[in-house]
Amino acid sequence: MFAKILIANRGEIACRVIRTARKLGVRSVAVYSDADAGALHVEMADEAVHIGPSPVGESYLRGDKIVAAALATGAEAIHPGYGFLSENPDFVDQVTAAGLVFIGPSAASIRAMGLKDAAKRLMEKAGVPVVPGYHGEAQEIVLLASKAREIGYPVLIKARAGGGGKGMRRVEHPDDFSEALSGARREAKAAFGDDRVLVEKYVEKPRHIEVQVFGDIFGNVVHLYERDCSAQRRHQKVIEEAPAPGMTPALRKAMTEAAVKAAKAINYSGAGTIEFIVDASQGLKADRFWFMEMNTRLQVEHPVTEMVTGADLVEWQLRVAAGEKLPKTQSEITLSGHAFEARIYAEDAAKGFLPATGTLHHLKFPDTAPEGASMRIETGVRAGDVISPFYDPMIAKLVVHGKNRQAALEALGIALSRTEIAGSTVNTAFLAALAADADFSAGDVDTGLIGRHQQALTAVPPPSSEIVAAAAFAASGAGAQAPSNDPWSSLAGYAHFHTVPRRTRLRYGEDEIVALVSVMRPDGRFQVALDPPYDSANPLDLRAAPRLARWPGNVTVFEGAVGYSFAVPDPLARADEIAAGSDSLRAPMPGLVKLVRAAKGEVVIKGQPLLILEAMKMEHTISATHDGTIAEIAVEGAQVTDGTVLVRFAEEAHG
Repeated sequence: MFAKILIANRGEIACRVIRTARKLGVRSVAVYSDADAGALHVEMADEAVHIGPSPVGESYLRGDKIVAAALATGAEAIHPGYGFLSENPDFVDQVTAAGLVFIGPSAASIRAMGLKDAAKRLMEKAGVPVVPGYHGEAQEIVLLASKAREIGYPVLIKARAGGGGKGMRRVEHPDDFSEALSGARREAKAAFGDDRVLVEKYVEKPRHIEVQVFGDIFGNVVHLYERDCSAQRRHQKVIEEAPAPGMTPALRKAMTEAAVKAAKAINYSGAGTIEFIVDASQGLKADRFWFMEMNTRLQVEHPVTEMVTGADLVEWQLRVAAGEKLPKTQSEITLSGHAFEARIYAEDAAKGFLPATGTLHHLKFPDTAPEGASMRIETGVRAGDVISPFYDPMIAKLVVHGKNRQAALEALGIALSRTEIAGSTVNTAFLAALAADADFSAGDVDTGLIGRHQQALTAVPPPSSEIVAAAAFAASGAGAQAPSNDPWSSLAGYAHFHTVPRRTRLRYGEDEIVALVSVMRPDGRFQVALDPPYDSANPLDLRAAPRLARWPGNVTVFEGAVGYSFAVPDPLARADEIAAGSDSLRAPMPGLVKLVRAAKGEVVIKGQPLLILEAMKMEHTISATHDGTIAEIAVEGAQVTDGTVLVRFAEEAHG
């Protein structure tokens, strides 16, 4: 086994590799860009090396810098994770030329599967079924259009390089072929530097089912069963599961045998995934699946396979790369239960899954797994970390395992409902809606399911009056004395204001909300009066209070997997705005006049501090909004309510 490895990646996969390395007694070296200087993977590793600015082209895609870092730190091998350089055969050549071990397949294997058209020709020779289509070198539009007619519409135009849905177009009619081809080529050229395409038969009800394979340098290849990755948006996976729902013994046998045959055809060593497209229009049948592509690396969704087989695939990678045989034979690998993985992203599902950024001011995952299930959280971030625009906006992978699919699905829904994230727009509500979707729950899933149900899956109901009231209570500062995780236990502190209502303003989207918060003593409840369209009076019982998080300028209330975020305007800024040019300054909130710094008859200038108001357990300076003479000022030690006149200027104060 290696003594030290370098991980040429970031985020949750870097953290994942570090955990297994630590378990095996292997020291780890992290690499990081400017944006990741304080990242979790840097903190977890035994050593860390800075490799450049934040853009990936200047850091994580710089193979020369990564190899230099490995040599400088004495690492013996490099683990590529996934993405970045993980499937770049030129990088593998760089690593091996430097006398280091690449923890993955050979450069030759990667090249053999790197281009979809060449890979499919290779699979045809190996006897692996491929989708009917044209995979040749000629790229003239007349030829491609002719092949499309031979195949029969609808057809799918696909970039021969890359993945992730880029350079892909579905064409329903011959008249649309030319325009779709131009669009696919432009996108492929921009994304992969290669505008060549292939044309395939479009499968009407496609299931994306993939098989995890593993090989070693002794020629042994095994499979670790299948995963279903059909739940996709924009051709990118959202929820994966193992095993595939509805899988028949005949199809599993045919598919796993084909996957092993594919890996052996290229002398594969390490972790790999053979992806198949399955026609589910008439159920799952052994003669209705076709090779799509091979991912010559560890997959994002590998944890579901680990959950149902008990294998640590990263450990297998390290052992095989170190020259050991596969840890298990095929007969020793068995399936147990069912697992789901949900990818939690910073993205706005309602806006076409637009990636989001922001600071994770509040990040809380379930402390324990739902009853009867097991759970793991794969993440590379902590509360306070920033989701930057430079990298994939994944926050975490939530993985659950149950005794069967229904138990695992219920556990997934519960775990998502207990996940709390504030500071960025996230997709937890969408994931929970998908998990609860009738078709998905029944296992009737295909790659078009999310598209068909997208409006319903991304719709978030408006906040109830109870949610708004809870936000108003939190924003009012009534719970300011309480611990951050229990803002409801501090009503005794709020009694300082006696039962005088506290006026609070919120904003939800475009809606401006005004609320009056007051304590109902002695029963320990509080009451919030809201302007229409919400209830005019909505008492809440603290024993059933919603979960919430306060963060700068906002409060988020959680209801299930939905986080309702309300903006809380700065009352002092609002007071200054209203008071500018006015003959008086009013209290922006209830509080105590802690200190008076001016006197009646004194001439003051704009910006001069006049008094200190203590509110929400903080001191706020009230300053003059213009030059003038004080006609009246509050008394030190006075308890004031929202709107009380604190300072009045003489009439000649301004003109």
